[in-house]
Amino acid sequence: MKAQWFGSVADIGRERWQQAIGETRYPFAQYAFYQALEQHQCLGEGTGWYPEYLLVMEDDDSPIAIAPTFLKTHSHGEFVFDWSWADAYHRYGFNYYPKRIWAVPYSPVTGPRLFSHLDPDGRSPEYTALYGALAPLLTQANAEREFSSWHLLFCREHLAEHLGQSEEYLHRISCQFHWFNRGYQSMDDYFSHFSSRKRKSARKEREKIQQQGLHLVRKLGTELTPEEVSFFYLCYQSTYAKRGQTGYLTEAFFQQLTIDMGEQILLVLAYQGEKPVGASWCFFDDHSLYGRYWGCLEEFDCLHFEACYYQGIEFCLERGLQHFDPGTQGEHKIARGFEPVFSHSLHYIAHPGFREAIGRFCEEEADAVRRYHQETQALLPFKQPS
Repeated sequence: MKAQWFGSVADIGRERWQQAIGETRYPFAQYAFYQALEQHQCLGEGTGWYPEYLLVMEDDDSPIAIAPTFLKTHSHGEFVFDWSWADAYHRYGFNYYPKRIWAVPYSPVTGPRLFSHLDPDGRSPEYTALYGALAPLLTQANAEREFSSWHLLFCREHLAEHLGQSEEYLHRISCQFHWFNRGYQSMDDYFSHFSSRKRKSARKEREKIQQQGLHLVRKLGTELTPEEVSFFYLCYQSTYAKRGQTGYLTEAFFQQLTIDMGEQILLVLAYQGEKPVGASWCFFDDHSLYGRYWGCLEEFDCLHFEACYYQGIEFCLERGLQHFDPGTQGEHKIARGFEPVFSHSLHYIAHPGFREAIGRFCEEEADAVRRYHQETQALLPFKQPS
């Protein structure tokens, strides 16, 4: 095998990219996703995200796999927070940036970080070994430019444990909340598994939507008009504006995805009468729903829970999807039946002193995360086994 770096998806080409990834439906592996990010000012100049895709090939140049990596001049949009590490470097007179991340931009979703037709699900032992073969290439590329570190974000557990056996790579864990389909037939069936008090509470939340004159509509990306996407984008930016920030992604990016990936996009639109008031955007494949970008132009009681969680669960039940990954943080998800799960990242720190200090931090943090995971298990709404 051999590998080559590319600074743009266009340099690899759609045909060669899709040959490399094969039949996978994972939305964040698709050429169209990265092309839209690049074409519509979400990556590249002025963003702090600079693509360097690693294409793995056979000796005859036939593509095997693609690893999406990005040179970063900040830590925004990653959701594995390392600001304290950057501060420590600065205090001691070292440069933390640029660094390299191996991740899906702006998307805290667990999944494969090496997209290959050899294993579309990313679970085979051979596939895991391929990560181990490529990791030294990232280390070498970093050393040539004196970068501080590289970071593999939101990888699967078995991969983190495999690579984490080496003292060279630091294994870090955090906690998210995911929904799993335990064979539920409908929302009523799903709620029947809640304790009586939690079931009444969930149903009251849904009833409040109707009481406020709200109704919600689910649409696939292929069904959306440009005006509906523009409205969603206004909602998306309003979420950031409330915190005095600006969203990372552009409207043109979302408009492009409805054209190129519309069959893998779900948009939930909330209306009061005929007036749209909120929206939530998700991706999906044959197994999972991934969300979500969300916002509302007016505040309504329980609208966030309905648009971002209950509507997504209903969609999963209709489609037979087994898993809903709604993104990072959010203890409020627990009462709606989202279970605590560990998320995993791996970190290569070039400087031996900082590697040792950050390694100790990761170990101490992991103890706290495990305690938190255990505590939140007890808060789930489901009936306790008799």
